[in-house]
Amino acid sequence: MTAALIPRNSLAWLLTAQVVVLLPHLPRLPFWVAVLWMACALWRVQIQRMRWRYPGSVVKVLALGLIALGVFTTQGSLLGLDAAVMLLLLLFMLKLLEMRNPRDALVVIYLGFFIIATAFLFDQGILLTLYQCLSLLVLVAALVGLQQTPGRNDPIRALRSSGLLLLQALPLMLVLFVLFPRLGPLWAVNTPGKSATIGLAESMAPADIANLARSPELAFRASFEADIPAHSELYWRALTLSHFDGRRWSHSSFASIGMPRPWEPRGEAVRYQVVTRASQQPWVFSLRGASSDDDSLVLTRDFMLQAKRPITQTLAYQATSWPESRLDPHDLDPLQQRIYTALPEQGDPRSRAWAEELRTRYPRDAELVQALLQHFNREPFHYTLRPPTLGRHSNDEFLFDSRRGFCAHYAGAMTFVLRAAGIPARVVAGYQGGEINPRGNYVLVHQFDAHAWVEVWLDGEGWVSVDPTFQVAPERIERGLQDALQGEGSFLEGSLMAPARYRNIGWINNLRLAWDDLNYQWQLRVLGYQAERQLEFLQRWLGTTDWQRVGLVLLIAAALVMLPLVVWSLRPRRRHPDPRRQAWEQLDRKLRRLGLQAVRGEGPRAWQQRLELHLPAQREPLAAFFDEYVRLTYAEDGIPDRDTCAGLRRHLAVLTRALPLRAGKISRPAQHLPGQSTHL
Repeated sequence: MTAALIPRNSLAWLLTAQVVVLLPHLPRLPFWVAVLWMACALWRVQIQRMRWRYPGSVVKVLALGLIALGVFTTQGSLLGLDAAVMLLLLLFMLKLLEMRNPRDALVVIYLGFFIIATAFLFDQGILLTLYQCLSLLVLVAALVGLQQTPGRNDPIRALRSSGLLLLQALPLMLVLFVLFPRLGPLWAVNTPGKSATIGLAESMAPADIANLARSPELAFRASFEADIPAHSELYWRALTLSHFDGRRWSHSSFASIGMPRPWEPRGEAVRYQVVTRASQQPWVFSLRGASSDDDSLVLTRDFMLQAKRPITQTLAYQATSWPESRLDPHDLDPLQQRIYTALPEQGDPRSRAWAEELRTRYPRDAELVQALLQHFNREPFHYTLRPPTLGRHSNDEFLFDSRRGFCAHYAGAMTFVLRAAGIPARVVAGYQGGEINPRGNYVLVHQFDAHAWVEVWLDGEGWVSVDPTFQVAPERIERGLQDALQGEGSFLEGSLMAPARYRNIGWINNLRLAWDDLNYQWQLRVLGYQAERQLEFLQRWLGTTDWQRVGLVLLIAAALVMLPLVVWSLRPRRRHPDPRRQAWEQLDRKLRRLGLQAVRGEGPRAWQQRLELHLPAQREPLAAFFDEYVRLTYAEDGIPDRDTCAGLRRHLAVLTRALPLRAGKISRPAQHLPGQSTHL
């Protein structure tokens, strides 16, 4: 078969559809992928122009080997989601070169539909969803264009048909979204993306938190049933860091595994809902003394809410916290005591000596903790995102030399001194504060709100939260990072285009908050419409969660929304009048009063010859009208539209103005001679 079996207009649609479908993936791919697509498109066009040949078997095998090598070099493996999607995209491009007939073109279009779905593995936001609607429109238009004949090639008509088909499918899509069971995935994949590289990790060095503080990315959103607590009360716990290796604090699964010991909820309960994005980590965010009825969450031994498996998609959960609760108020078991007082055998000698001095002066643990906090408050410590680089004895250099640092410096140094004094302590990593969005009355927590503080265990009180950063920069805790760094000017200094950087400009801030509220509702009501919320919806509106009854309702609803479409599709079709026949009949009526109307079976040229005999003065307008009529009737494929027949209508107007007003003594025309052509 030859390339001519795929019409030129269909190839143009296919190339356009490929560009639209591939575009969302290109920012994650190396530059050579775009170059490869342009090379494939050029080769395909040259094949269509019959200047180049189809690639042979050797070229195909070589191309497969090269793209496999390219994927392996870029992704480091041929396995995994990133590598699989990249390989699929490259094969989607190469398919152009072996596309020989309409069936091959259909394969390319169907692959395009599948690639649209793979984009949602990386992003599920509103903008991508709207863009993918455009991708669907173009792909369906390419499918329609593939069915068009060369004589009826109409890109606008293909787009119009595509849009109509998608609109017809919209009601059924909504019914399926609401009622069809929200099944879990058949297999689990780790969705990559920004969320996999930005956020809290299992270990913390001061520079890590400082890097987060320079990121404008959103961490999560939280809404409260009652009034939003004060900024200084919003300590969002994520994980505890109990192991110190001399440089970094890290999370110990051994310290957090197991059920928590009995604890005492105290004070007024705070109920809230958190919507967080995929992070590839099990950490979720909660206030102190949290519990949740969500089956996907557990409360760990160190009193942290944690997902049972890494979060690979948007997660919405509800929790209740008692910020004044007493956590683990009874004696620590010997294992926990060893874990939370452990330090490296060597390192930071001045900090260790100072801890011994403090222990001598303050024999009671609570007094020593207060003495440490007062030390940070009274001594000339500075809160900054631009601390000096610390050497081997990082705690010594920070406490006694530079005295400049970020929250991780203060939390890590205080925990080290407490442990050196024999007091169980741990670093808590999470976020502090957040920005209230008045449009939706919820709290926005960004990565620059990342924070670290200290939990110290005191006899009779349990784990008590203390924040040395508050002693140095209370404005950071009470108002946020931007106010704390106002004099330094380092807030989001590397993110000049971040809208959060310009919160002091009213109209920019209003647009930013309005857009965020729209995204929040999208995550909450669309992406968050999972199995649990669907069951709540069915119970509330249908009074049942029995899937047999729900299935019956689904069938009935689908039939009801499709019934108008069926009726509309089966309606009697009103045939559009043929402009050529209209012109013929109009001329016939004009000539009837002269007795020169067309005879049954008389063709256009025969009628023209007879009229020229009786109306010699109108020979030129007669010839112009009939020449245009014959051209439109016999030289075009299908029925022309009114715009195409505009010339015919002009010639008819000129001819009718030239006709005599009365018949006079014109004799009745002779009967049509056999063998003449007939009118269509």
